[in-house]
Amino acid sequence: MTSPLRSPRLRRILTAYTVNRLGTWFGAIALSVAVFDHTHSALAVAAMLIAGQVVPAFAVPAVVARVEASSRRHELSALYFFEGVTTAALAVLLWHFWLPAVLILVALDGTAALAASALLRTEAARAARDELDTGSQQPTAAEDGLQTGAHAAEQKANAAINVAFSMTFVLGPAIGGAIVAGAGASTALFLDTVSFLLCGMLLADLHPHVEEAAGESVRTRLRAAWRHINDVPPLRALLIAQAVALIFFESAAPIEVAYAKATLHAGDRGYGLLVAAWGVGVVLGSIVFARSARRPLRTMMSAGTFAVGLAYVGFAAAPSLLLATMAAVIGGIGNGVQWAPFVSAVQRLTPQRLQGRVMGAVESIGALSPALGLSLGGALVALSSPRAAFLVVGAGAVLTTIAFVRVPVAGAGEPAATSGEADGTDPAWEAETAAEAPIAADITVRDPSVRAAIREQVSAGQGEVVDR
Repeated sequence: MTSPLRSPRLRRILTAYTVNRLGTWFGAIALSVAVFDHTHSALAVAAMLIAGQVVPAFAVPAVVARVEASSRRHELSALYFFEGVTTAALAVLLWHFWLPAVLILVALDGTAALAASALLRTEAARAARDELDTGSQQPTAAEDGLQTGAHAAEQKANAAINVAFSMTFVLGPAIGGAIVAGAGASTALFLDTVSFLLCGMLLADLHPHVEEAAGESVRTRLRAAWRHINDVPPLRALLIAQAVALIFFESAAPIEVAYAKATLHAGDRGYGLLVAAWGVGVVLGSIVFARSARRPLRTMMSAGTFAVGLAYVGFAAAPSLLLATMAAVIGGIGNGVQWAPFVSAVQRLTPQRLQGRVMGAVESIGALSPALGLSLGGALVALSSPRAAFLVVGAGAVLTTIAFVRVPVAGAGEPAATSGEADGTDPAWEAETAAEAPIAADITVRDPSVRAAIREQVSAGQGEVVDR
């Protein structure tokens, strides 16, 4: 099988994603510093963050559905160009600061950013599948072989995006902070504008149009995605588990500063060391996932979630900065491992025609859950102590692992799902459910991957099968 990473289109997507993530860090740091400098209010900074995440989360699914229905080309590039325009307007606005206008522009920019991210991940998966199709030297007759190859290609694309994200997670804040300190917030925003324009040009040939969506209203398309989520229990359970996990993950942010300064008495340097150690762990985790293509996605999600929870419990128990730093590396590794298999699992449980809209829902969850997590972490610190707060969120994250373990997701090393099913359900899950049910059933199964799933259950002593 030809590696999907050999695809020029996928390499351009990865390049655009990396450039965009770096620029986004520049913009986020510049706006946070500028808003605080002009208002001297932490509430104003919080309002800016809410405008950029929480407000767009409710609009993103509709924007994605609208773009997928459009037959015009360059719709994805237009989102990045729109971000460039709003970011340039923000840079100019900092010279004549007015908070309400800043909040409005940040909300518009955040909506375009989340929609573009959902569509970009969908296009990366499509590019990986297309490269698999064009790279095959011999046609494969078995449908399960084709599906397994397509899923493996999607997973490699997600792993590559995950590595790019982890690198920008470490480099972006450092470079952005240096630019803001040396050249000012407006300069950093103008550089962010350039990154959006570059992304738009790199992705000009991408056309995230879905034929099935043509002629349908946005509401109808959103209902189709919502119906699919409700009709596929593993997907619904997976989205809920990830939302809960993200709430606990993000609860740590308001706890860390007080923990480093008041609990460990490590000062600003100690806080910086913990953040840096976590970032190193994220890079290592993304590499671990990229090199673990044969491991089941459910195992990777569960292990990543457990590692983050374990790190928070480690923070609660650590008597010194050294042990806390070691816990931070473990948590970062879990953080770097956890997200990419979740995205791959969502894609495997979703037919291609609905992937953009479902990924829009994923981006919304990724924007809303941190807001709830930040509130939870702040409240826990106010009501108790940093150690107690870390113990609570760590225990919550560890318990969330159980939800991931129980979700029947087809992944590497597990029966692959057939994403082209007309009803949008996961046949591997159906096979697993049928095999586990304590009833006798007479079923006609034509799909080889489903038959393989049933035989696996039989070999485990959970049923009896007769081939006819």
